[in-house]
Amino acid sequence: MSERNHSYPDWDDSVYGTGPTDPPKNRGTLVALLLILIIFLCGIATVLGLLNIRLFQELKTDHEKKELGITFTMEPTEESDEMLDQSVQVEEPSIPSSTAVTSMNLQTAPKGIDNIPEGGGISLQEIYTRNIPSVVSITCQSSRSSFSGTGVILSSDGYIVTNAHVVEDADTISVQLTDDRNYTARLVGFDEISDLAVLRIDSTDLTPAQFGDSSTLRVGDTVVAIGDPLGAAFRGTYTNGIVSAINRDVDLNGRTMTLIQTNAALNSGNSGGPLINCYGQVIGINTMKIGAFTDTAGVEGLGFAIPSTQVKEIVDQIISQGYVSGRPTLGITGETLSTFYQHYYRMPAGLYITAVDDGSDADSKGIQEGDILLYLDDTRINNPDDLKTAVYDCEVGQSVDVIIYRRGQQYRVQLTLQEDIPNYG
Repeated sequence: MSERNHSYPDWDDSVYGTGPTDPPKNRGTLVALLLILIIFLCGIATVLGLLNIRLFQELKTDHEKKELGITFTMEPTEESDEMLDQSVQVEEPSIPSSTAVTSMNLQTAPKGIDNIPEGGGISLQEIYTRNIPSVVSITCQSSRSSFSGTGVILSSDGYIVTNAHVVEDADTISVQLTDDRNYTARLVGFDEISDLAVLRIDSTDLTPAQFGDSSTLRVGDTVVAIGDPLGAAFRGTYTNGIVSAINRDVDLNGRTMTLIQTNAALNSGNSGGPLINCYGQVIGINTMKIGAFTDTAGVEGLGFAIPSTQVKEIVDQIISQGYVSGRPTLGITGETLSTFYQHYYRMPAGLYITAVDDGSDADSKGIQEGDILLYLDDTRINNPDDLKTAVYDCEVGQSVDVIIYRRGQQYRVQLTLQEDIPNYG
């Protein structure tokens, strides 16, 4: 093939379209030189590295030889001659073995001193030992949630006292003893006004608590509490304090309760647990429902307990008949009517009636499920607590006027309050 002629006309500037038309220059020789140079430099670096390593090793060996060759000379004396005649033993320094394991040593500790309150009583340790077998953990399940509390064993055959607010909405109630035995409990009865309830489990070998007379308490007396703060995960928690006040009137949901005030630490889950005096006697049942309103205010050291004198009166009636005599009821159960339903169905705010007790005066006067209770006498009723508060101020046999809303009309009905005899099924 004929060799190309690289002479171009004057009009050809060696650029055609997007680039020059000259053939690319051959740079292979330059790349080869660069590679040779890089290889040469790497070889020099390697040689220098090996020389440095050998030099370092020689210096190290020479240094070790000098250390091993160190000698001490001394002028000859009579004492030195005697010393030379004797065999001198040089004790080598001990070097820890690589297999030795460092460990912490525990010294024998004396038994703790019993903490006995001044002026008498038993130690705090003995109080706990006596009472912990009588304290139980209570777990409740409902269709909406689960909740827990504490209880105190009343008798060896299975009766247990706790707070009403712990168990009143429960579908199932479980009891766990301190020896980890578990039972399903039956609700014997409860009383919302005193916030007390009685359960029973199928057991005959329980350790009942010893109850003391709370009427002898004084402000400043030493007290302790046992319970399950924040649930069974912390069951058996033990706290101590003093009686901060006695006969303290506390308003709860419209009713006044006379309680023992204490600074012993109580938290959610302590409800239903014992408050114990310095002799190991239960003198109150803790009710954390009272303390709930103080939590939002950041107040500490304000715990309350139901005095044992009240507990005995209520518990004895619940065990004997399943309820507390003299508690009035309107025979109506209801729930709060939500704002959505009020606007959507154009209904007034009030208590939406969900059930009417058979045989009650409300039943005989024709009040029905689905009616809305607006007033009881002059008291506006918006929710169940409003109804409870209004009824608590009345007595069995008393007549009251209620206003009922039904299908766009309001009706005034006179009802007679009856004794509340609940049916626990």
